[in-house]
Amino acid sequence: MPGVVRPALADDRPAVERLWLMFRHDLSELDGSLPGGDGAFRSDRLHSAFTDADWAPYLLLSGDSPAGFAFVRALRGPARIMNSFFVVRGARRTGIGLRGVQEVVARHPGPWEIPFQDANAPAVAFWRRAATEIAGAAWTEERRPVPHRPQVKPDVWISFTTAPATTADRG
Repeated sequence: MPGVVRPALADDRPAVERLWLMFRHDLSELDGSLPGGDGAFRSDRLHSAFTDADWAPYLLLSGDSPAGFAFVRALRGPARIMNSFFVVRGARRTGIGLRGVQEVVARHPGPWEIPFQDANAPAVAFWRRAATEIAGAAWTEERRPVPHRPQVKPDVWISFTTAPATTADRG
């Protein structure tokens, strides 16, 4: 499988900010959000990923090129949450996304929750496949209301638990 996943460093933030704009642009088709007067979308999750100790940002690379990102939150919570995940269109369907999820999840063993929207058909298929690749049949799916947004359809949440890697797993 192509690609590399690594923690995003402070020096990576400008690249991740540009990827964030693409991510939010893609989602705007689903949620009707528009950028602010400066042309940027809300970026509170981006800010938290780089400044909050309970978050971890990751950069997905294809060769030397940034190909996406993953933001994990609730590192100290009862379950890790894949808060935001994005792969640029030119790198989709190459295996980078699946490998990215597998590597990020492996870095944080234990319970996981991954939210996404039912209206995003590619995300639905991707996250179900990723959950099966990671947890076999031992994953669940449920719909949960979006906090403070009763007008929005509930999000889909996939949940599973991973065990820490053993010495034999590391090869």
